Amino acid sequence: MPGSIRGPDDDREGRPMTGVTARDTTVGGRAAALLPRLALAGLATGVALMVLLQLLPPTSAISPTRRTISEYGLTSNKWLFDLAVLLVAAGSAVAFAALVRRRLVRPISAATVFGTLWSLGLLAVVAFPKTDWAVGPSVAGSIHRWASVVAFVCLPVAVIAAARAAFAHSPGRRRVVQALGVLSLLWFGLILAAVARWLAGGEPWWRALPLGLVERLMALTEVLAVAALALGLARHGGVPPTAAGDPSGAVTALDYEPGSGSFRR
Repeated sequence: MPGSIRGPDDDREGRPMTGVTARDTTVGGRAAALLPRLALAGLATGVALMVLLQLLPPTSAISPTRRTISEYGLTSNKWLFDLAVLLVAAGSAVAFAALVRRRLVRPISAATVFGTLWSLGLLAVVAFPKTDWAVGPSVAGSIHRWASVVAFVCLPVAVIAAARAAFAHSPGRRRVVQALGVLSLLWFGLILAAVARWLAGGEPWWRALPLGLVERLMALTEVLAVAALALGLARHGGVPPTAAGDPSGAVTALDYEPGSGSFRR
C-alpha cells in the first residue's frame, strides 16, 4: 500500500517475518536488558558483604579509618572478602559487556580496555593477598599493591569514557557518572599527595591521612560509578526515549549510532 511504513520485522512484500530473525531479535533484546540488572545485583551484593565484614568478628576489630580494606583478607573471614571482591569484579565486567552488547561502545575502546583492567586488578587483589607486615614483605603483597593501583586508576577512566559514549542523549546521566569518576581520581590524588610529602621528608604517607577511610571512600565512589552506569543502561541505555520506549522493538539501542543523532539503516 502506498505510504505504508514497514518495520524491520516485515519482508519486502509486507508480510511479517517469522522464524529465526524475529525470534533472535526478541531474545537479544531481553539479554541486553538483563545484563545491566545482573551487574547491579553483583555490585550491590559485593558492597553488602563488605559492610558485613565490618560487623562480624574478627574483622569487626579492624579500624575502618586507619586500616585498608585488604586487611580483611588476612583474617579467617578471607573467604567473605574474596567473594565480595569477585562479585564487584564480575558485576563490573557485566556492565561493560552490556555496553558492547548494545553497541554503545566498540569491543576495543577506552571504556572496555580500562574496564577490563579494573576487573583484572580486582581478581589479582584476590589471588595475591596483601602483605602481612607482622611476617614481613612478600612478592604476593607487592603484586597486590600494584594491582590495587591499576584497578583504582583505570576504573575512573573507563566510566568517564563509557558515559561519554553511552549517554550522548542523556546529559544528566552522563554528568553523574563522569562526576563520580572524577571524584574517584580526587580520592586517589589525596594518597599521591601524602606519598609526595613523605618523599620530601614528611611523615610516612600511610600515617599522614586516614588511609582506611580514604580508600573506602574511593572504592565506594568507584563502585557507585559503575552502578550508575549500569542503572543508566537498565533505563534505556542512553538512546533517545522514542527509540528506547518503542514497544514493538522496531528501533532499539542496537540501531542507534552513538554520538551521531541518527539510527543505523
